[in-house]
Amino acid sequence: MHVVGIIAEYNPFHQGHAYQLRAIRESVRSRFDDDAAIIAVMSGSFTQRGEAAIFDKWQRADLAVRGGCQLVLELPFLFACRSAQDFARGGVRLLQGLGCVETLSFGAECPELTPLMTAARAIDAPETQAKLHEALRAGASYAKALTAILAQESGLAADLLRQPNNILAIEYLRALQHYAPGIEPLLVARRGAGYHAPSLGHFASASAIRRELAKAQPDFAALEESLPEATYAAIRQACPAEIASTERLFAPLLARLLTMQEGELKAVFGLQEGLANRLLAKSAQSRSLAGLLAKMVTSRYPASRISRIIPHLLLGSTEHAARTADETGPLYARVLTFDETGRELLHEIKKRSTLPLITKVSAALNSRQRLEGCLTPLQAMLALDTKATELRALALPAEAPLASLKQSDFTSSPHFLTNASHA
Repeated sequence: MHVVGIIAEYNPFHQGHAYQLRAIRESVRSRFDDDAAIIAVMSGSFTQRGEAAIFDKWQRADLAVRGGCQLVLELPFLFACRSAQDFARGGVRLLQGLGCVETLSFGAECPELTPLMTAARAIDAPETQAKLHEALRAGASYAKALTAILAQESGLAADLLRQPNNILAIEYLRALQHYAPGIEPLLVARRGAGYHAPSLGHFASASAIRRELAKAQPDFAALEESLPEATYAAIRQACPAEIASTERLFAPLLARLLTMQEGELKAVFGLQEGLANRLLAKSAQSRSLAGLLAKMVTSRYPASRISRIIPHLLLGSTEHAARTADETGPLYARVLTFDETGRELLHEIKKRSTLPLITKVSAALNSRQRLEGCLTPLQAMLALDTKATELRALALPAEAPLASLKQSDFTSSPHFLTNASHA
């Protein structure tokens, strides 16, 4: 088996994801005359843009395995809810640590790998970094400054550098260069709607699907076309009572701000450079989380950066914790769901991995240890994952959200699916 890694969110798993998995299998068969075994490293309870995942991580992992993955591992919160660069580096370092991944596959709007590799090399060039740091000191946003510099330095079209999946693809390539040069990149050109495209259809974007689910009366006929059968069935069963909405975290956020000391607030990851004071001022003027985020956005601080601050603030994750995680990389591989082939992969990973496999959280961290707070670096990283699970529950419409948690990190075992079918 040729082992292929994917770094994903599957929020939710849709037709475009299923297409990528089929394309991976076809590519591996044609290039290596072998079958692909696919390991997905997936964000847990919160996504890269700071949103509560619409389904919990176990259900999303189950749907991914039913859709074609063999094994789904959780990307720790300290990497999952970060910038594209940190998200990519966390995922790549986790896959590298498993000791068996040969290829990393990712999608992009760009159909060719060469321009993306050119951009990845250009970003890390000393002259690019010097110009970037100068632009940031002058008050430019990271994304806009980098796009302008790369367009000038490498001759790449600015539009190519503005597409979210292209940006992630470039960061994957950079992470491979730094942390996993032995893992080969495999590009699958994105089909259908772009990342932010609003319309539904066979290859609708995940953001379009989420926007439809947020409506009082979703168009289920249109959603059915955009989703694999298993995902559509899960949505019909869950909607609306079990679909999370980050907007429901507005009241907890206000309560948190009221009870924090200034030093504690300024230590939160992402709240440096005067953002803590701005957040306090704008929160007093806002009636909703969406309204607060809109008031916080500036030319230097885009919506994605601001929205990521919210779960970090509510969970108490600090700048120090994030920087420590950047130094160590992921400290474990948390198993969520696997099939028969995934079980074989787990046996191989146990032999080769430099990271401990976690199948039962309680063996590494219990609720008493989390409460007392005297934790090892591994336990501290894992504790944030467990708190994120419970925080996501507050984004559910249930009257008693914590009591209605279907699964707890401390009591749940990985899901073994024996009837998963793969294209």
